[in-house]
Amino acid sequence: MSTPAISGGTGPFTGFTRLCKGLAVVLVCSHITVQFLPSAVNYLALIPARTIPFAWNLITSGYVEQSVYGVVISTLGLLFIGKVLEPIWGSREFFKFIFVVNLLTSVCVFITAIALYYITRLETYLYMPLSGFHGVISGFLVGIKQIMPDQELPFIKIKTKWLPSITLLLCIAIGFWTQDATAYLPTIISGTYISWIYLRYWQRKPETKLRGDPSEDFAFSTFFPEFLRPVIDPIASIFHRMLCRRFDTSNDGQSYTLESEPLPGSDSIEASRRRERGARALEERLAAERLAAARRELQREAEENV
Repeated sequence: MSTPAISGGTGPFTGFTRLCKGLAVVLVCSHITVQFLPSAVNYLALIPARTIPFAWNLITSGYVEQSVYGVVISTLGLLFIGKVLEPIWGSREFFKFIFVVNLLTSVCVFITAIALYYITRLETYLYMPLSGFHGVISGFLVGIKQIMPDQELPFIKIKTKWLPSITLLLCIAIGFWTQDATAYLPTIISGTYISWIYLRYWQRKPETKLRGDPSEDFAFSTFFPEFLRPVIDPIASIFHRMLCRRFDTSNDGQSYTLESEPLPGSDSIEASRRRERGARALEERLAAERLAAARRELQREAEENV
């Protein structure tokens, strides 16, 4: 199986998938619509004070770009990153990722706007039209981090695993110098985190029949520099236990073996349950190891295609 490189494997302006081109048309058409019909923003964008009757805004807002530079960046990001991710994930999973990340990002932005209103009592947070595809674009960067973390970008010696972190850092820095940070910063932060949760815990892997990516290379602390990871890991482990109890990375093969054996004095039913749990845990660990090996192979092939 060959994995496209970031440049697309062939020419830089070829190889765009039909799904990505279709979504790009949606982004361009929605931008043109709100330019010629400004009132359409009230029905398509996310306006927190009107979300309760207009609940569809949680879906439509992600596909509406109100600015020219926004639609250009989102369209280019969709086409160029999409042609890397979609062949690996498949069209169905790729579309599912976009839909879930867009919807949950909009929910997080809605909650953030309501919280900011109650904190500041500024009605601007209730009536500001929020929209844009940049939450999903941020999620695409997390997908690139997962698939080919050690590949270096052309012209600049930066590994792709740092793309989400650098993007967040730049957006936060820019937010100190502009007054429009509330229009995009919560979307980018939410899109990054929601996409990591989806890929870490929810995405189904057909080759292993398991969900998520439990590898240490994709842990939440890998978004931060090495010196911060001892602080981040204990906090992240709390959410890990809540979201994905079945992946217990602290267990080793010996613990699985001991758990699979009946304990002296225990009845046959309890021993059978222990054996089943031990066998299931061992199977999940082996599947996770096979998944990690497959990822390394995909990364090696991607580097060869550059």
